[in-house]
Amino acid sequence: MVILYGLGNILGAGIYVLIGKVAGAAGYLAPFSFLVAAIIAGITAFSFCELSSRFPVSAGEAVYIKEGFRKPTLSLAVGLLIILTGVVSAATMTKGFVGYLNVFVELPPELVIIGLLALLGMVAIWGIAESVTIAAAFTVLEIVGLLVVLFVTMPALEQLPARRDEFIPTMDITVWAGVFGGAFLAFYAYVGFEDMVNLAEEIKNSRRNLPIAILLSLAVATAIYVLIALSSVLVLTPEQLQFSDSPLSDIYRAATNKNPWFISIVSLCAVINGALIQIIMGSRVAYGLAKQGLISEAFAKVNSRTQTPILSTGVITGVIALVALWLPIETLARTTSYLLLVLFCMVNLALVKIKRRDTERPATFTVPMSVPFAGFISCALFLILQTWSVLSKLIGV
Repeated sequence: MVILYGLGNILGAGIYVLIGKVAGAAGYLAPFSFLVAAIIAGITAFSFCELSSRFPVSAGEAVYIKEGFRKPTLSLAVGLLIILTGVVSAATMTKGFVGYLNVFVELPPELVIIGLLALLGMVAIWGIAESVTIAAAFTVLEIVGLLVVLFVTMPALEQLPARRDEFIPTMDITVWAGVFGGAFLAFYAYVGFEDMVNLAEEIKNSRRNLPIAILLSLAVATAIYVLIALSSVLVLTPEQLQFSDSPLSDIYRAATNKNPWFISIVSLCAVINGALIQIIMGSRVAYGLAKQGLISEAFAKVNSRTQTPILSTGVITGVIALVALWLPIETLARTTSYLLLVLFCMVNLALVKIKRRDTERPATFTVPMSVPFAGFISCALFLILQTWSVLSKLIGV
């Protein structure tokens, strides 16, 4: 069950919304971009595994960084960073909803964004049990949708032996610039494995089982992502994918010559699910910060009937709407990756400090000191490379 929860977190709207943008950046090397993103996420996943084994509590990253740096004021910074990541991620998904809705009906994007978020905000306020039930149902549908895409595009894989050279990167620096640019976008699709640690107190023998679930979930998600990316660029050209607002629907249509109504509906559900989860997560983090006295106590007020933090939920939903209306989808995805990589850098450094200070090995999952070092360096270098790429384009280098 924990692995299914992890897959539900990871296999979300990212692949439904961003596969076209990854292909636009990396071309036929899009599958390689997903592998690069998986390696970088995977190294940090090992750090999360040890930290979840050392501290099997539900507060996740905030606890890890607090234990590592022993500076309570960092709790506020980390909490706000987590909220911001959720806000930008939800805004990305909301923009993706517009593209898939256009398969059925074209409406003003602003109206769709405001209407969708208003509805999701009300669902989140309605009650946590109801919200989680809806999210669980949508998660199953998301996984089915991806398996359907893999099934209908399977014949395209027969082209692979004859075209294998297109999928092997050369030593050309411009080729690798595209691969890393695509990987930075693909990194967004791995958002979610870090949230699994928040189930630590609800898992039997979590010190052992949670690390295994994190790694298996990430491995299965990577396999699905690479296969989806591979079949996508075999069915459609990277240029066609890049300018698609509903990439998986277009892939299904090209592979089957049938109306992609089912995949479009699944994609809409995937986007709704992802945005709803982020609204719930952001509002609960704001509630937690308020309970600690780090932000206004008003955000900690819970409605007596619904038992949900209405103000926190409303503010988070409103901010998501503003961000979604303001920024394009690719910028939102890149911003999410930036924020997540900063958070991962801090988590890896926290583990380095903990391992240096606490020489007693915990009785469960451990990794060598080189792992959090490698996690910090890989995330930091990824940030630097992407920042240099953006600056180069701005100044025309």
